[in-house]
Amino acid sequence: MLLNRKPIAKILCAVMALVGASMLLPAAVAAIYKETEAVLSFLVCALPMMIVGILAVKLTPKEDNAVLRMRDGFFIVAFAWIVMSVLGAMPFVISGAIPNFFDAFFETASGFTTTGSTILTDIESLPKGILFWRSFTHWLGGMGILVLTIALLPMLGIGGQKIMRAETTGPTMDKISFTTNDSARKLYTIYIGMTVLEIVLLMFGGLDLFEASTHTFGTVGTGGLSTHSTSIAYYGSVYVEMVIGVFMLAAGVNFSLYHFLFTGKPKQMFKDVEFRTYLAIVGCSTLFIAVVTCVTKYYSSIWEALRYAFFQVSSIITTTGYGTADFDMWPVVCRIVIFILMIIGGCAGSTGGGVKVIRVVITAKLLKRAADRRMHSNVLDPIKVGGKPVREDTLAQVAQFMMLFVITIILSTLLVSLDGYSMVTSLSSVVACLCNIGPGFDMVGPTLNFALFSAPVKVLLALLMIAGRLELYTIVLMFTPVFWDENR
Repeated sequence: MLLNRKPIAKILCAVMALVGASMLLPAAVAAIYKETEAVLSFLVCALPMMIVGILAVKLTPKEDNAVLRMRDGFFIVAFAWIVMSVLGAMPFVISGAIPNFFDAFFETASGFTTTGSTILTDIESLPKGILFWRSFTHWLGGMGILVLTIALLPMLGIGGQKIMRAETTGPTMDKISFTTNDSARKLYTIYIGMTVLEIVLLMFGGLDLFEASTHTFGTVGTGGLSTHSTSIAYYGSVYVEMVIGVFMLAAGVNFSLYHFLFTGKPKQMFKDVEFRTYLAIVGCSTLFIAVVTCVTKYYSSIWEALRYAFFQVSSIITTTGYGTADFDMWPVVCRIVIFILMIIGGCAGSTGGGVKVIRVVITAKLLKRAADRRMHSNVLDPIKVGGKPVREDTLAQVAQFMMLFVITIILSTLLVSLDGYSMVTSLSSVVACLCNIGPGFDMVGPTLNFALFSAPVKVLLALLMIAGRLELYTIVLMFTPVFWDENR
């Protein structure tokens, strides 16, 4: 048999039930604000999903020896994210908030993949319940709803290591405990703890519970969909910007490292090469942009320049996408820095997108070794990260990923350009979606949106969001003969 159908169906039904159950929370929010139509829209979607999902799990015999192969894990993850986006779009369509299905699919995929790109032009006019669901999808997708499913897999009688490998981001994913299921639970404990702490801090800054919650979901999940058209700039508060800025940076860190922090070993975090490089990139980029925008008189003082530079650098490198400034109006050199940060992204094992800092580090070392071997052909020194040699197969995987990443951008930009917009618009929209950023440049800049594109392009961009969220290979493998070869 090509795929283990029973455990696959069981897990997908569990995911469907979880998505349905998740809709009860925005339904409750809509009820609080007396939004009857929104309440009914959520219940019409949630109840059938929960009933079908739970019944399917209960009626399927528990198989204690059910083993998922890597092929099964990749199939589950790829198929689940598409199904989640389709199901999650239903409340938007039924409520009339986003009546066009393709627009709703784009918006939901943007939410679950923590991209933050939007097709909405009048955000404030939407019901509170709909806005809450829109932001809550960030929180669900941030750590990966499948990681939550993995934490529940013992009850289903299925192991989850193969799903964890297909779901997690970056070339490595260090486990923080002995079992995969326990790792997932600990990661979610950290995730929930960060969420609660940020909500409390934002409420101290004057935001009500609704505003604090929705913006925390977008911060911790590195999503960036705001309840206001002007994003975080709406508040005009240095305190709010600093809280969100710091938490965005925290969400861009490998969550496994927080285990050291909470077990009294904070020095271990700073021994991590990727973490140190991540902080160095943020610091240097912030200082560079602040100096340039101050010297060019874009901002009147260095402190004002540092304020906006820090927030936008934090937002872009973590692929969150919140905004306090229109960086598309900054000097060209600053925009180039922002574009580079879009591609780099956060750390492996974080909720951020991009190619990941560790891949950039390894690629730089690969290039250095190639240059050394040009000069000294007998050089055989292994590449080391953090004092430890990196396996050659890992180096090959990083090089292959970077090549696939470039090819995907080139081909996708060609397809998007068929809509007839400028090269900057087409290219930046692809990068913004593939790297799960949110805003791009030109006609999809931080003060604009993606409503201008045709339905086929919106679907393509939505699939790029999912592919980027799953590190490309998970989706690409579905279209290769090797994946469907029963003899492999």
